Amino acid sequence: MVSLLREYGIRDRRVLDAFLAIPRHVFLPPAEAEYAYRDQAVHIGCGQTISQPYVVALMLETLELKPGYKVLEIGSGSGYVAALLSLLVKQVIGIELERTLADRSRDVLKELSIGNAEIICGNGYAGYKKRSPYDAILLSAAPEALPEPLLSQLKPGGKLLLPVGKFDQLLVVYEQENGAWKGRVITDVRFVPLRKEA
Repeated sequence: MVSLLREYGIRDRRVLDAFLAIPRHVFLPPAEAEYAYRDQAVHIGCGQTISQPYVVALMLETLELKPGYKVLEIGSGSGYVAALLSLLVKQVIGIELERTLADRSRDVLKELSIGNAEIICGNGYAGYKKRSPYDAILLSAAPEALPEPLLSQLKPGGKLLLPVGKFDQLLVVYEQENGAWKGRVITDVRFVPLRKEA
């Protein structure tokens, strides 16, 4: 899988090392484990998926993460991206709406002795202001439009990276330019929708 990421153009050594260190199969239901190291999204239950490895690697590389960062991940799902982030930054807070997935991901993170990533069960659509500001915010599910409150939870110079759109989705990174937030399109993608609490 990591060789394929290199072929696709991922160059960040820390990102590649994180993919080598974190076993993707333990984040999947046993029935799906055979697909763990293919470059594809895989169903994890509750109508959710674990994202395609290349897209995850591209997102992590785009964020240019530093070891001292605090990162918020919204739509944590299986906990796999939170585990990867745990090797790249100081602190990871993940938000997952589905309690079944949040509980399972907490168990896997504990099993792997990952102590700097926590998963909170809740509605991440408005971010998690209680622990802000963040150096970076990453969405692993797609809202139909940019959730504006997330920008106010970033530190100056922070980045927001998200897939956005209902049908035709784009991966967009937001950064401040002359005091204003500007979005830059990275590529087209396909993610599950970011859901709100009923």
